[in-house]
Amino acid sequence: MAGPAKRDYYEVLGVPRTATPEEMKKAYRKLALQHHPDKNPGNKEAEAKFKELAEAYEVLSSAQKKQAYDQFGHAGVGQGGPGGPGGAGGFDFGGFGDIFGDIFGEVFGAQGARGGGGRGGSRAMRGSDLRYNMKVSFEEAAFGAEKTVHLPRESACGTCHGSGAKPGTQPEVCKTCSGAGEIRFQQGFFTLSKTCPDCGGAGQTIKSKCTECQGAGKKAENVRLQVKVPSGINVGQKLKLRGEGEPGANGGPAGDLYVVIDIAPHPFFQRDGDDVYCEVPISFTQAALGGEIETPTLEGSVKIKIPAGTQSLKRFRLKSKGISNVNGRSRGDQFVTVQVEVPSKLSEEQRQLLERFAEISGESYPESQGFLKRMKDWFSTQQP
Repeated sequence: MAGPAKRDYYEVLGVPRTATPEEMKKAYRKLALQHHPDKNPGNKEAEAKFKELAEAYEVLSSAQKKQAYDQFGHAGVGQGGPGGPGGAGGFDFGGFGDIFGDIFGEVFGAQGARGGGGRGGSRAMRGSDLRYNMKVSFEEAAFGAEKTVHLPRESACGTCHGSGAKPGTQPEVCKTCSGAGEIRFQQGFFTLSKTCPDCGGAGQTIKSKCTECQGAGKKAENVRLQVKVPSGINVGQKLKLRGEGEPGANGGPAGDLYVVIDIAPHPFFQRDGDDVYCEVPISFTQAALGGEIETPTLEGSVKIKIPAGTQSLKRFRLKSKGISNVNGRSRGDQFVTVQVEVPSKLSEEQRQLLERFAEISGESYPESQGFLKRMKDWFSTQQP
């Protein structure tokens, strides 16, 4: 007696016949995750749909089989199921294995990753990286420095040298997984694996634990490290100290330490890239008559000339007085902005002299005269 008619493979995946390989892959992945037996334990209907989806995608993901199916239907691919042209008793996976790997990873989550994807769950594992936020002074960032940091972290136990076993003993091969770090089981027509629950993927168990670290193989401690801060480093940049992170497992290498730089504010300077900026107050007589003023730089004070008639917020450039680039290829400049300061208190004599000065100033203020003219012109255009 004939079995139930097979559904159209495109209908099974829920895609049109014009669907691209990427669209079919996306549709299959979504439905396979939904009906995977491990997400639906004991659900025979979900298992049947999962097999149907696998059969449909196995045919439509192969250009040769898809062409035969489009032309002759199920007959063109020998019904496409197990025992058909796809191979005796199974599928010809081809690129199918990659997408199944994605689904397997989502079904088992972190367990699949810890199991090593196959054999050797007891393989060496690299330690975690660490981050340390370091604040340096403006000058230390500009010229470089050597800093000492005290870092709390876990290090390999000195008593058991990281094995976790009591000195004189050795870890034993896990009896549950025979040292593989994972256990395998059959699910439908797939062989699946997951992390061994007894050894946690290590592949070994410790019968006599180290009394110093209680079998952990590592312990917390405060370490003292010397960090060389290069000249020109800026906010947010990182220094990498290789091997100064958390210790590895099963003989694996230690992680790295990343030192992230922050820079304390300076009483005079601000920084933009490799350039340095500062503001210097000058009297209104210095601005009017000109002269020399003293300004700070990273390497000491220098004198700059102020031309007569200098306006407030005038900026002067001191070439190569900034910060050396952290790569050593160039050096920034320093920009000095002058702020003209008006006296807050005047003696009677000063007031009289200034009033006399104002009377005879005439055209001495071209910017003010120009502004007043523009303002009058604008108001005249606003009259009805």
